[in-house]
Amino acid sequence: MSVTLADVIRARQVLHGVVHKTDLVPSQVLSGEGREVYLKSESLQQTGSFKARGAHVRIAGLSKEERARGVIAGSAGNHAQGVALAARHFGVQATIVMPEGAPLAKVAATRELGAKVVLHGGGYDDAYKHAVSLQQETGAVYIHPFTDPLVIAGQGTVGLEIMDDLPDADTVVVPVGGGGLIAGIAVAVKAMSPQTRVVGVEASGAASMRASLLAGRIISLEHSNTIADGIAVKTPGEEAFAICREFVDEIVTVDDDEIAQTILFLLERCKIVTEGAGAVTVAAIMGGKFDCRGKVAAVLSGGNIDVTVISNIIDKGLLKAGRRAKIHTVIEDKPGRLNRVLKVVSECGANVVSVQHDRAHLEAGIGHALLELVLETQDREHVGRVVQALEHQGFRIS
Repeated sequence: MSVTLADVIRARQVLHGVVHKTDLVPSQVLSGEGREVYLKSESLQQTGSFKARGAHVRIAGLSKEERARGVIAGSAGNHAQGVALAARHFGVQATIVMPEGAPLAKVAATRELGAKVVLHGGGYDDAYKHAVSLQQETGAVYIHPFTDPLVIAGQGTVGLEIMDDLPDADTVVVPVGGGGLIAGIAVAVKAMSPQTRVVGVEASGAASMRASLLAGRIISLEHSNTIADGIAVKTPGEEAFAICREFVDEIVTVDDDEIAQTILFLLERCKIVTEGAGAVTVAAIMGGKFDCRGKVAAVLSGGNIDVTVISNIIDKGLLKAGRRAKIHTVIEDKPGRLNRVLKVVSECGANVVSVQHDRAHLEAGIGHALLELVLETQDREHVGRVVQALEHQGFRIS
C-alpha cells in the first residue's frame, strides 16, 4: 500500500484537536550566507516528539475487536510515548518493549501514560524483535513506528504544516531513522510543491537508509552506534524505503561530535532543548552537508533527552570549544608554588572552576605534587595563551 497526499490529509483530520500544530520559527542565528532557516520543533508536542501523530492515527483506525486485544510496540522511547498516549485516549491496553539502555526520562514518561514497559536488549532492533515475539504470544496488535502506512500518513502531517507556513520552501530537511517521518513528509511536500527538495539526515553510526538508497535495496547494518538513540535503526522500513526512493532528493550524515555540538548550540543560542535525533538537521546545516541556499525548513523531531546526557554534552562541548580546559602540571610541594600558577591563570583572564592538588600521585615524585586545574576560558586560542604563559614561567603542561 502506497501513501498518498489524500491519506496524509485524512490523517490531519483524525489528529484535529489531538496534536499541536507546532510553529515554524525563523532562526536569525542560523540564517545568512544566502539561506533563511526555519525551525519546526516537534518537542512541543505533548509527548515531546512527532511520534504522537502516527501512533494516534494508527490506533484510531483499529476495530473494536482489535482494541480489545490491546496494542504492543517496540521503541527506543518516542514512539513508546506516542503509542501510550493514543492507547490511553482510546482506552486500549498498551505494552511497550524498550531497550535496556533507553533514556530514563522516556521510560518514566511511557509508564506515566499508563503503558506496561518491558526493558529488553541493547537497542531498538533488539526491542523490536522481542516485541514481535510477545505479540505472537498475546495476540495484541503491533503498532510499528515506521512501516505502517497509517503511521507514515500521520507523520506526514508535519509536512502539511510546513507547506502551510512556508509554501515557497526551497528545502525541507528531516531526521531519518526507520524512515517513517521523512517518508510521510516527502509525500506531502512533493505533492504540494514538487520543486521543493527533501533532504534526510542520519547519524553516521546508523546510516541504514542512506546505505539502502545507494544500494538500491534495503540494507541491514550489523551495528548501530550513535548518541542519537531515536534514529539508531539498523534496518529501514520497506514502505518508507520505497517512498524515499521516489521522493527524497538526498540523504546526508552527521557524526556524534557534530550532534553533541548542535544540541549545545540549540540549547544556548536558540533556547531549544533537543535530543540527538532532533538535532541532526541543524547539525547538517551548520556543517554544510547539503546545498542550504534559499528557504530551509528544518524539522527538530523531538526533545526527550535525559538531563544527565545534557550535562555530559555540555561538559564535553565546552571542552571541545575551548570554553573549558583541563590543565595538568607538576609543581614543587612548597608554599607559594600553587599561588604562582593561579596568578598566571588570573593574569590571562581565565576563571578557575576547580583545583586538585595531589602530593601522593605517583607521577609527582618526592617533594612534588600533581596539579589539575579546570578553567573557564573564552575559546581554544585563549586556552593556548594560558598554556603558553604557564610554560613561560617554567611549568610543563599536559
